[in-house]
Amino acid sequence: MTGIRLTAPAPGWAIDADVVVVGSGVAGLTTALRCAAAGLDTVVVTKARLDDGSTRWAQGGIAAALGEGDTPEQHLDDTLVAGAGLCDEEAVRTLVTEGPDAVRRLITTGAHFDTTDSGDIALTREGGHHRRRIAHAGGDATGAEISRTLVEAVREATLHTIENALVLDLLTDAEGRTAGVSLHVMGEGQHDGVGAVRAPSVVLATGGMGQVFSATTNPSVSTGDGVALALRAGAEVSDLEFVQFHPTVLFLGADSEGQQPLVSEAVRGEGAHLVDASGTRFMLGQHELAELAPRDIVAKAITRQMHEHGTEHMYLDARHFGARMWEQRFPTILAACRTHGIDPVTQPVPVAPAAHYASGGIRTDLRGRTTVPGLYACGEVACTGVHGANRLASNSLLEGLVFAERIAADIAETRPPRTEPVEAASEGGHAPVPLLAPEARTAIQRTMTRGAGVLRSAGSLATAAEELEALHRSAAADADPKDAVPGVDAWEVTNLLLVSRVLVAAAREREETRGCHWREDRPDRDDAHWRRHLVVRIAADRTPVVHRTETAAFPPVRAAD
Repeated sequence: MTGIRLTAPAPGWAIDADVVVVGSGVAGLTTALRCAAAGLDTVVVTKARLDDGSTRWAQGGIAAALGEGDTPEQHLDDTLVAGAGLCDEEAVRTLVTEGPDAVRRLITTGAHFDTTDSGDIALTREGGHHRRRIAHAGGDATGAEISRTLVEAVREATLHTIENALVLDLLTDAEGRTAGVSLHVMGEGQHDGVGAVRAPSVVLATGGMGQVFSATTNPSVSTGDGVALALRAGAEVSDLEFVQFHPTVLFLGADSEGQQPLVSEAVRGEGAHLVDASGTRFMLGQHELAELAPRDIVAKAITRQMHEHGTEHMYLDARHFGARMWEQRFPTILAACRTHGIDPVTQPVPVAPAAHYASGGIRTDLRGRTTVPGLYACGEVACTGVHGANRLASNSLLEGLVFAERIAADIAETRPPRTEPVEAASEGGHAPVPLLAPEARTAIQRTMTRGAGVLRSAGSLATAAEELEALHRSAAADADPKDAVPGVDAWEVTNLLLVSRVLVAAAREREETRGCHWREDRPDRDDAHWRRHLVVRIAADRTPVVHRTETAAFPPVRAAD
């Protein structure tokens, strides 16, 4: 254990439970429902409202071998190819074999997927898939339907939920085992101010960290809180350098920042073309699947075209769909485009890559256990080994379902006893992490976009590391404590800085191009030296320590021994 915690008031209230689940997307709510069904006293903590996580923004769908002629083995093959040599095959096999039944259980819970005239689940294709295996709902509102289903189920089960709460740090007992979390409720939940949920099992399902970049498809709550908490608690993270930039995000201008509208890969799955300003399709001949190549390949191709043409975006042309198909199959995207003055029925849609999905995260085993006893991770915040160096389209919702069920089964089987948290000071006497002023958020995002975005190099990453370390030193110097009083904005930006420092440290270490990690100065994939994972932890002095594995296999999770 590191003994490192954020600067925050001591908890002024506490509740007890068997399990606390942090996050209310598909991973968190599925875990909570399964734990409650097993008779475990379960509390759900979420940063905003129950339905405000990343899940509801998922457009394309959920991938599973549900169609005639499709098999888990074919799904496995496509996933391994997309992962560029770094997927854990056992994890992928778990995903694709348990996935179809997990989707069927979701349907039993109440999810309504789009169907064909014959009543079968309607399936589409997305990048990297050789078969139609993407189930969708509401045309392009799959995540919203899954979120609706699970939120309703949680409310019907009368689970204890704490909304509008930012989780701060892990609580541990005298043996270093998980004993709950501290959290701050933002005035609208059941409790106010800083408090604690004391529980022997903590499940982090906090989603992504897209807000480390200036432009992202992630909602504003995706500030890497789970990864930062886990690092401070002494957990290992892995493969954080592999951030997937979605190729087709609606281009709103070079200076546009914050959450950007996604144009789902399913639009290309239904036959849209990527073209330059002259209308020329540039993916033809670059990959056997053309526009449906894996996302890293498409994002790189778009970026190359932008550089060659001296432009800030390319175009997605789906005018041949016609108005009826746009209105029925992609109503959400159609509305978003028209809101911004673009009519995809009559115009090509300007698109450019933006930060989308973290393929790495808190390292877990196949039961979601991390290297800290009693701490679990699930969904985008976790690194199960499923995604490798690049996530296959629409595998994320499936991963949340499958591994959530596995985590709940493990907790129900082990049922660890409740223990008493110890005070932070008795864990080693480390001073709390100094907070950054909220204004540093923009500086972090711009540094990361310039230095660790789609295109990276030794020079750009070194500059990014220097700028981030300067912010870290400035906070540590604590020249003006009035600038960073404890509060949500300061805690979020402090989390963003920690996650950014670790991401850049890993990206500097990986001197090759693989998956969604693209080094301009190291353009080739190097399996002999780099078909390895990078595992990072935070030392007691708060510096990232990067370790390269000896093989492509993950080392065992020590907490599971």
